[in-house]
Amino acid sequence: MQKAAFSIINYQFDRVQIDLNNHKSKDLALAFKTKGLYDNENSTFELHFVVNISNKVVENSFVEISCKGNFKFENVSSFEEIPDFFYRNSIAILFPYVRAYLSLVTTQANVPGIILPTLNLSNLETELKSNTTTK
Repeated sequence: MQKAAFSIINYQFDRVQIDLNNHKSKDLALAFKTKGLYDNENSTFELHFVVNISNKVVENSFVEISCKGNFKFENVSSFEEIPDFFYRNSIAILFPYVRAYLSLVTTQANVPGIILPTLNLSNLETELKSNTTTK
């Protein structure tokens, strides 16, 4: 059996909402949503990754960033052949782009930048796998 290889083709921030008026505390709560779409014909995978940030004290979300990443597989010809490690690693590949984008936008707004920590998001692997459909 050949090992599956994949690479990121591109990524895009398709929805960004930041309301710094609701940013009242440095104590942040993060929430993540993931879903995927596998295109069997082209052996591509579209990952939708949404990050919501709110204050722990006041639960109003003041940041929502939706990022879409497109990945291309080699040696994968069906949804069932996608290896489990892909789900974990695709999120790990996309998250640094989200972190950098949020830091850049908030520091450019002339406010103290919001810098997310480096996180291990491997617990999102199961959610992404169960929220993946085929085209």
